[in-house]
Amino acid sequence: MSQTATFTVTGMTCQHCVASVTEEVGEVPGVTGVDVVLETGALTVTSDQPVDEAAVRGAVEEAGYALA
Repeated sequence: MSQTATFTVTGMTCQHCVASVTEEVGEVPGVTGVDVVLETGALTVTSDQPVDEAAVRGAVEEAGYALA
């Protein structure tokens, strides 16, 4: 059963930002889906195991942004 968690990413200004966040978060173990909305900063992560918030935060920071 998949699990979903929603976060808010700060600092994104363009579609390249969205692509960077999507790519990094997509590499988190267990993540099966990533949806990022530039206008709101909404990040929805779908995973086949409980979403690891620390890993998601690390991935977002690796992309150069932060979770609100």
